[in-house]
Amino acid sequence: MLWCDGRVVEGPIPFDLSDRGLLLGDGVFDTALACDGRIAFEDAHVARLVAAAQALGFADEPERIVAAMRAVAVAAPRTVIRTTMTRGPGPRGIAPPAEARPFLFARSGPMRPGLAFAPMRLHLTAIRRNETSPASRLKSLGYLDAVLAARDAAAAGFDEALFLNTRDRVACAGIGNLFGIFGRTLVTPSLEEGVLPGIVRAQIFAVAARLGLAVDERPLPLDELTGADAAILTNSLRLVSPVTAIGDRSLDSAGNATVAHLIQAVREAVAASCNVAPETVS
Repeated sequence: MLWCDGRVVEGPIPFDLSDRGLLLGDGVFDTALACDGRIAFEDAHVARLVAAAQALGFADEPERIVAAMRAVAVAAPRTVIRTTMTRGPGPRGIAPPAEARPFLFARSGPMRPGLAFAPMRLHLTAIRRNETSPASRLKSLGYLDAVLAARDAAAAGFDEALFLNTRDRVACAGIGNLFGIFGRTLVTPSLEEGVLPGIVRAQIFAVAARLGLAVDERPLPLDELTGADAAILTNSLRLVSPVTAIGDRSLDSAGNATVAHLIQAVREAVAASCNVAPETVS
């Protein structure tokens, strides 16, 4: 299902070949989960997309973003929504036009069964996350590093890539945030390490407080993460994935009691956000 320019459309949409999102990656996007037509953590997704566009110097009305997302949320009982906003068309060259004409569209499709909460094995990529770049903290359209790292991880027999930053510290996975679990303390890289402010990352902060767990945002060396009791990857579709291996290092994340509590708490948070039964969030 596809929404563009204020309406749901069938088939391909006309696209301006001078659009800066196409030519320069000058835009941002968001990926969200919808359950029975309701978007999980809708306000947070919309606010992050608006803030990301504003960081690049353009904006669209939050009400239009909500309308786009809701229009395609009904595509399936469990729906993946991708919402994209570009600066719009511009003249040749890299300088932004004096006045942006943002282009907004959203598309959706059914979520693959078994994706949420599935364990993952991570491959350490040689590509570095550039924590000095503002884009490292935005879901910008320039995702080529993640694409290439994911390809290499798959070729090596892993599920996803693990990025270090330029200081050789843990940053994130190609598709989400990372937490190391040490007893009843969760450690996750701070945003300054080149990390996206993930929607489910924020939920982990909230549910950890309710579970009596401490959360420590700080630099995280790789050898500390591989020595953790457990580790999780979080994003808006997989929600909470136990990390069962980092390279040749195995982790008993799937059998960790804290991980199990976090999974259940996030499952309940998604269910409450979408007004569905917790047992249906899977």
